[in-house]
This record gives sequence, C-alpha cells and structure tokens, in this order.
Amino acid sequence: MDWNQGAPPRPLEGEMFTLDGPAGALAVHVAGPETAPPVLLVHSVNAAASAAEVLPLFEGLRQQHRVYAPDLPGFGLSARPALVYTPRLMTDAITRVRSAIAERHKDQPLDALAVSLGCEFLARAASENPEAWRSLALVSPTGFRGTRPPYGPPGSTRALPRMHDFLTRPLWRRRLFDLLTSRRSMRFFLRKTWGSKIIDEEMFEYAWRTARAPGAEHAPLCFLSGFLFSRDIGRVYETLQMPVWMVHGTRGDFVDYRLKRILALGKRWSFEVMQTGALPYFEQPADFFTAWERFRAAAASMP
Repeated sequence: MDWNQGAPPRPLEGEMFTLDGPAGALAVHVAGPETAPPVLLVHSVNAAASAAEVLPLFEGLRQQHRVYAPDLPGFGLSARPALVYTPRLMTDAITRVRSAIAERHKDQPLDALAVSLGCEFLARAASENPEAWRSLALVSPTGFRGTRPPYGPPGSTRALPRMHDFLTRPLWRRRLFDLLTSRRSMRFFLRKTWGSKIIDEEMFEYAWRTARAPGAEHAPLCFLSGFLFSRDIGRVYETLQMPVWMVHGTRGDFVDYRLKRILALGKRWSFEVMQTGALPYFEQPADFFTAWERFRAAAASMP
C-alpha cells in the first residue's frame, strides 16, 4: 500500500503518537512495557529517510525497554510541509520528543542513539540540555571527515541557497526527486552505505514507498543543498558532558573518521569499529547489542 492508495504503511510495529511543532505533526513510534527504562532512537537523513532505518534496534530493545523512535520533520509519517529544513528544526524536534518521554517516565535517565546526520541533531540537543541525557550512542556520525575540524560560527550551516533555489523550482522539483529516488538510484546509494551489494531489502522497500509520499521532496532537497549540515558541529561534539559511544564500520562511503581523535579527546568518549558498512546493527546485531549494552551499563555507573 502506498500513500496514493490509502493509509501510509507503518515503518515499525507498535503504537504511534504525534507531537505538534513548527513543521506540523511529528510522528513518534513507541513499543515496550510502559514502566520499562526509556530509550530514544533517531534515524539518519537522506533522500528517503524514516524510522525504518532503526528497525533492528527497535525490535531488539522493546522487550526490556520502552523504545521511542520519531520520524524527523519532513520524513516518514511526520508532516512534510514546503519549508526550509535546518539543524535547529531537527534539534528542537528531538527536544520535544525528549520532553514527552520525560513526562511519561518521570524524568528517568535517558539513553539515546542516532545514526549518521541524525547524530548532529542529537548531539546538539544533548549539549543544550545535558542533565536530560544519560548517554549517547553515535552510529557512523557525520562531522569527522577530513583533517580540518568543523569549527564554524555557532549555528552556522553549509547551506547553498542558490542550489536550493534551483533544485526546488516547481517546474522540475518533483520530477528531479523522483529520479533521485528511483528504485535503481536508491539501490545504488544503499549499496554505497552498506559497502556491499547485499543490503537490507525490507528497508529498501520501505524507503522507496516513503519517497512516494506527497511533499517527500522538501526535506531531502534541503539536505542536498547543505541546509541540514552544521559548520560548528565540532564545537558541539566537544561540549558533550555525558558518556558518548561512537561506532562505525569499515566498508562503503562512510569510513573517513580521521577527526575522531581530535574532536573526542574527553575521557567520556569511547569508540568501536566493526567490520561492516555504515549500519552495523543490521549486519552484526548480536555484537552491536552486546557492545552497546556494555557501554550503557558503564554509563549508568558513572557519576
């Protein structure tokens, strides 16, 4: 079933609630015992992103945790208005979800995990309200490539307004996006993410369907024109006060993390390298869960 034939498909099995925000309704998927410790999962950003990207984590945690996984503004089942999507918009959305979790769990300590560009939004939210977060797990985070740390002015982005104006012209905006999210194109980019011809077919199918939603082009075209990338993320990472676990793979297009030793000099950072692509929890879920649980246990014992 697609968006043109009735109700949109659900990326995750469980309940769903919505929160109001500047970009409209923010969809939050939730599962697990209501009194269990909460965990927040934040997906990445790409042409067809959604909470489906954290499916193995959502399913693996729901027996012993209350798991929350939002669709970021402009993606999945959240509203997709025609506006300029920015790190501030995404960060504020995560903060709203965090506040909703705090109300439901009486301010219990919260462990959170984010993927790729979602790591920048989670890190910024945690840097602005550090007492609200117990630990962060950053999977294949952006902002660690090359040799020059991203120390731009506070709040600055890599936005290319002229490129955005060109991409979003009504005459070709949707046709361009449909080409970008064709089945052939999406399989090509997912293989680059996995670093292999073997990808997760269930995630691929949902990504293709979610890209058919009305307004699906607005947030991705902001992503392509740099509006969602922060120029100051190096400073944000350095301000994190809670334990941080950074994990990445060795295959595909997301393997350049030369800056991690410069940006993460604090004792609260720890690192894991897995022999996988950029989404290690799809390929080696048991090893990933074991390492993450070990990190969270250590974080819980820290003052």
